[in-house]
Amino acid sequence: MRPRLGVVAVAVFAGACSTAEAPTPAGAPAPAEAPINIEAFTVVNEAAFRQLLPADGAVTKLAGDLQFVEGPVWIDREEGYLVFSDIPANELKRWDPVGGVQTFRAPSGMANGNTLDLQNRLVTAQHDGRITRTAEDGTVTTVVDAYMGRRLSSPNDVVVKSDGSLWFTDPPYGLGDRKQETPGNYVYRLGPDGSTLTAVVTDMDRPNGLCFSPDEATLYVADSGMQTRHIRSFAVGADGSVSGGDVFATLDRGAPDGIRCDELGHVWSSSGDGAQIFSAAGELVARILLPEAAANLAFGGPDGRTVYFTARTSLYSVPALVRDARNR
Repeated sequence: MRPRLGVVAVAVFAGACSTAEAPTPAGAPAPAEAPINIEAFTVVNEAAFRQLLPADGAVTKLAGDLQFVEGPVWIDREEGYLVFSDIPANELKRWDPVGGVQTFRAPSGMANGNTLDLQNRLVTAQHDGRITRTAEDGTVTTVVDAYMGRRLSSPNDVVVKSDGSLWFTDPPYGLGDRKQETPGNYVYRLGPDGSTLTAVVTDMDRPNGLCFSPDEATLYVADSGMQTRHIRSFAVGADGSVSGGDVFATLDRGAPDGIRCDELGHVWSSSGDGAQIFSAAGELVARILLPEAAANLAFGGPDGRTVYFTARTSLYSVPALVRDARNR
């Protein structure tokens, strides 16, 4: 077990606030909104931004001295805690406000992305070529590890749809010395029956993070290839098929890795400058500026309105006004 790391604020930025406000006299102008904290955010669309983040919000560093962290997911057990992956350490980590960072499971099968299934069990994409499920008692089972009899490469991220189907990406990042057996870098759908695995997207360079829109009619997939660095959107059919695949948004700083959709339909993506938020139309709303490039993010906390960022060697958070699309 690694030493526990306490909660450390990386910055508490100045913002306009007061503990009590006098009533506004009749005819007087309405109080001005809190000035936007320009040290924490770069705002492109202020009206949209004010729906998503408190203007005077602060970025908080929760932990450091990690190796390369990914795949955060909030789990509502005990008092609530965050699970995330430290890939080079081959560990799943756990963070909570009281205990800080502890080892959740080691070895982890080179775990990367994490999510919860419909029974709130941990589902993990592992670079050892498996998607696994962790029961509440800690028992780990393999959900899928092969496509058409060929071993998966290094599953990267995973999400679960409300019908119970499981969707994941399989780029070659974690292959190491192993030879790639699958014919390409695909996005897969495992049907609710747990036996039917289909390659639903087969024309991406490096499929990475993925998420659904609030109504699950759209699947977003990040492509972190050197020549792509964009997010694509696909229409999802009732039978689980996908169509389309137009470029939804292109990042101008770094490549998209982890992505999440909020309850209002905005897409949040990790980026070279921290994180970038896009409207449902693919227009940049704002940037969240972090001291390190983020690799992934997730909504969580007791009310679901905290965004956690795994950023290279550290874990950060920022308060939000919205929750994940799954918590609508």
